[in-house]
Amino acid sequence: MQGETKSLWGTIREFAIIIIIALIVSWALKTFVVRSFHIPSASMQQTLEVGDRVMVNQLFFNDVERGDVIVFDDPGGWLAPGVTAQYKPNPVLVFVGLQPADAGTQLIKRVIGVGGDTVECCDDQGHLMVNGEPIDESSYLYPGVTPSDVPFSVDVPEGHYWVMGDNRSNSLDSRYNTNATGGPFVPADGVVGEVFVINWPLDRLRWMGSDEKTFATVPDPQGA
Repeated sequence: MQGETKSLWGTIREFAIIIIIALIVSWALKTFVVRSFHIPSASMQQTLEVGDRVMVNQLFFNDVERGDVIVFDDPGGWLAPGVTAQYKPNPVLVFVGLQPADAGTQLIKRVIGVGGDTVECCDDQGHLMVNGEPIDESSYLYPGVTPSDVPFSVDVPEGHYWVMGDNRSNSLDSRYNTNATGGPFVPADGVVGEVFVINWPLDRLRWMGSDEKTFATVPDPQGA
C-alpha cells in the first residue's frame, strides 16, 4: 500500500512539473516570440478584415522594412481615451496567449517610410512617392481608395517609421497625427512585432509578408 501511495504521489508530481513547464513555455512564447491580435477596425481592409486574428512575430532577425505590416504601441495621442477604455481583454485568452492584455493601446498599420526617407503625396498620377520614386500600391490598397486624400511631404527621422492603413479613407494613421502628443512617427522601440499570418477565421488563413515589389525601385535616402 505504501509503495502504491508513493507511486501515486510521484505521478501527481510529474504531472504537476509538466504543467508548470508547459505554462512557462507558453508564457515565454507569448512574451518574447509570437502574440495574437484581434483586428478591431476597417483601417487595414482588405488586407485585414474586422474580426481577423493575426499572429505577430516579436523576434526581429531583420530590421523593419517598407511594406511590413506592424503592430506598435500608441506613440501618444493616436487613440482616443474612449477607444482604449472599450478594450476588455478576456483573462482566459490572455493567460493562454491568444489575446494580449495591452492590445487596447496598440495599432496595426503598414510601414511606408523608414528612417531617412522622404514620403510625399502625390505625383501627377496620384501615386505616393518615397525618396522621389512613385510607388504602385495597387497590390494592397482597398479597391477604389486613393493613396491619400490629403497632400503631405515628410522626412522620417532616424529610428522611426511613417505608417499608413491600407484603407486610406478610413485610417487615422501618421497623416492625421502630426499634432498628436507623440507626433506622427512610430519610434522603433514602440514596435511590438510584424504580422506574419492570419490565423482566424479559418477561411482567411494565410501567410503574410512585406510587399517588397512595391518598394523595389525606391532608392536609398540621401546620405544613407
